[in-house]
Amino acid sequence: MRRIDRKISDEETFSILTNGEYGILSTVSNGGKPYGIPLNYCVIENDIFFHCATKGKKLENFNASNNISFCVVGNTEVMPEKFETKYESAIIFGKVSEVFEKTKHDALVGLLKKYSPTYIKNGLKSIDKLNEKTKVFKIKIESMTGKACKK
Repeated sequence: MRRIDRKISDEETFSILTNGEYGILSTVSNGGKPYGIPLNYCVIENDIFFHCATKGKKLENFNASNNISFCVVGNTEVMPEKFETKYESAIIFGKVSEVFEKTKHDALVGLLKKYSPTYIKNGLKSIDKLNEKTKVFKIKIESMTGKACKK
């Protein structure tokens, strides 16, 4: 990290990750083309979970390489008079793998609790109904860095 004065602790970084609204998943294709896509996600214990369709570019890229980067931006505030921006961010490096059965269900419930906490009953019905049309993946965190400008 170039701006060591903006480095934040692992605890602060993990808090940004856990509380973030969405993240950007970055992968690379077989031909070396980068691909970044915004995702809803949840953190369970020390892993990141997300769901997706059963086909698509990110799945193709996972077959090329399971190495990923995942970025979450927390609170921001542009300060035009200072030519600066207050920000906080977390960047995760890890490996992605598909999960099944109980882990898949638990991750979908985790997403439901994060994004639709007042609709749990209907959400559980939706999980059961759409289970076969949905894949769920886990990002195993290998390393992370956090950075913030809080001036």
